[in-house]
Amino acid sequence: MRIILCGYNWAGCKALEILLREGHEVFVFTHESPAYVNDLEGFCVKRNVPYSLKKLTLKELPFTPDIIISIYYRYIISNDIIQACNHRIFNLHPSLLPRYRGCSSLTWGMINGEKNVGFTYHYITDKVDAGNILLQKEVAVEDFDIQVTLYHRVMFEALKDLKDVLNLVDSGFAGIPQDITAAADYFKRGCPHNGIVNETWDDQTSDNFIRAMIYPPLPPATFNGKEVYSLKALREANGS
Repeated sequence: MRIILCGYNWAGCKALEILLREGHEVFVFTHESPAYVNDLEGFCVKRNVPYSLKKLTLKELPFTPDIIISIYYRYIISNDIIQACNHRIFNLHPSLLPRYRGCSSLTWGMINGEKNVGFTYHYITDKVDAGNILLQKEVAVEDFDIQVTLYHRVMFEALKDLKDVLNLVDSGFAGIPQDITAAADYFKRGCPHNGIVNETWDDQTSDNFIRAMIYPPLPPATFNGKEVYSLKALREANGS
């Protein structure tokens, strides 16, 4: 098939590797990467795959794709692109939709003390994270998880199913509708609670928040202007 992959980070790299292994013709839309983020642009160069750092628009479409895939793409994909591929376009979202739509899904799940999070492959529509569900699986949150480990574990499990989801879309599977009216939570871009531990929180909430904020080299949680990486460090910063 002729596929457009809109991707970023190591998950985008892995998705490209899977698609190439399956023999698909792929064009990639991605973003420039800082040194600490796996470079999909560089991986395209290594594999001789055509790519663009421009935002995906009708003008930039290199061909009429059979399917478009979004894996950690950081732009909203417009409705004219959805129409251009006859709605055969899907996204990988790191939550159990319709819960935790929007941004920082795993981070907010950890903060809220969820025992299970997960991932959802879903069709892209003109409403964010609201398209029919193609495949969805739970991943347990471990007591020792920090944001970076939970993210990698969830995405690792999700990419195992990419080929199966691609086959579902190619077969014409319509997916399972979401009841987005039942999902009160939608999270915008931005650091949860500005990264600051609230002094009124109990130990469990504080611990959840601190662990959810650890994703080096991004800044950790702070308390009274001091960086804290553990509940023990929080107590020391609080003089307790």
